[in-house]
Amino acid sequence: MLMLKDPAVWLKDFFIEAGLSYGFASFLSTLTLVVIIAFLSWLANLIAKLIIRTFVLRAVKRSKSQWDDILYEQKVFTRLSHFAPALIINFTVDIALRSSVFWLSLVHYLNYIYMLAIGMVVILSFIEAWNKIYETLPMAKDRSIKGYIQLLKIMVVILFILLMVSVVFKQDITTIIAGLGAITAVLILVFRDTLLSLVGSIQLSVNKMLKPGDWITMPNREVDGVVMDMSLNTVKVQNFDKTIITIPTYALVSESFQNWTGMEQSGVRQIKRPIFIDMRSIKFLDDRLRTKLSGTPLLKDYIIAQEGKTEFSSSETQPFFNVQRLTNLGLFRYYAEQYLASHPLIDKKNTIMVRHRSPAGNGLPVQVYAYTTNNAFVPYEHIQSEVFEHLIAILKEFELKVYQQPTGDDILELSDIQRNK
Repeated sequence: MLMLKDPAVWLKDFFIEAGLSYGFASFLSTLTLVVIIAFLSWLANLIAKLIIRTFVLRAVKRSKSQWDDILYEQKVFTRLSHFAPALIINFTVDIALRSSVFWLSLVHYLNYIYMLAIGMVVILSFIEAWNKIYETLPMAKDRSIKGYIQLLKIMVVILFILLMVSVVFKQDITTIIAGLGAITAVLILVFRDTLLSLVGSIQLSVNKMLKPGDWITMPNREVDGVVMDMSLNTVKVQNFDKTIITIPTYALVSESFQNWTGMEQSGVRQIKRPIFIDMRSIKFLDDRLRTKLSGTPLLKDYIIAQEGKTEFSSSETQPFFNVQRLTNLGLFRYYAEQYLASHPLIDKKNTIMVRHRSPAGNGLPVQVYAYTTNNAFVPYEHIQSEVFEHLIAILKEFELKVYQQPTGDDILELSDIQRNK
């Protein structure tokens, strides 16, 4: 008959029969039941974890799929074990605290909040596992969803916070959400950067503008490196000097940046750099220079072919303009194009051109426009340097001079000349 009694009543009677007062017996029976419930909760959690680590882990290892491995690594199953003590408390706390309505209500509220917190943690773990699973797919190389994952996590956290508030204040969640409308402007102001980054992240992903591993440059932000990570709010870039720069996601949409992925995929890389020619050294070919340059068969044939062309057929035109007169710079441009076309590391399928650009007070820019067959950083720089070293060295054969600012030696030489005068 004793075992059929309420445990609280049975313990209270036991302590009274042991000689304790009624009040102290009541307190001690409640405390004993609370300790027993706490022990059972801890034991339930321990048993649940043991079951998961034994049976679930064994099933995961036997499975050929990688997805369940990721779910286990993200502790989705392990965190489910925390529901066991919550369930024990939920079904047994009435026995221990039946005599105290305040403490019974408080424990129930705290237990509900605890269960909501565990549910939130489990869902966040599942979302993170979902992201890890996505990263194993081939499409993840071209499109990152980390920004969406972070946004989803934020929404889950906000939802569970609202549920906790509704439990504490005994309000319907729709009433709480409706009340948030009054502070929408404040929320927008607080989360301005997050909202801008969300829009930017969507645009970057949908338009395939950027992905981890891309080489980008943003001179105004001193960015020149490889994208390491893309999150909701920031994009992390490791520069080639090994420094790491963090850029707001929305800045990549509101500002311009250069993505070098197309160049890397094409296998070639552009050379587009000028040599500044001193315009005072540009002149028509005279007999002496013509004889000198005609010693090269390539230039000899070109000179004969060009000087045989007439620019104007009108007899009224002065004879001086009837013949296509060659300049030393024109011959240099032709020579440079032929040199590039014969270079083994210059791509022949793309444009090869040597052209003038508009002068800006520092000589006449003669731009070399071509593509190297190797787009790796070091080989590309070596090829480009080799080309320009050769072209600069050959300029004197055409009696051309490179324009450069006066140096200290030039000033000293000029001073000596003036002094000698």
